[in-house]
Amino acid sequence: MPIEKKPLRDVVGRLVVTKEGKRLGVVKDISFETRTGELIQLLVKDPTAYTKGLSLETNQDRESIIPYNSIIAIGDFE
Repeated sequence: MPIEKKPLRDVVGRLVVTKEGKRLGVVKDISFETRTGELIQLLVKDPTAYTKGLSLETNQDRESIIPYNSIIAIGDFE
């Protein structure tokens, strides 16, 4: 099965949800390895109370950083 490719603009602003259905927040930005293109982490804005309780790494603006390898899906979840 081919890998689905999406431009960054289609991912930013999307809701991030755990496999248990817990909302984490909205994608603000993505970090990647410039040499390989490998995605490294997501920066999440508007983190939920659940996210704040997870002891995730934060940046200097106290925004939550989620390792990309822990993400199952990003999309339009209602």
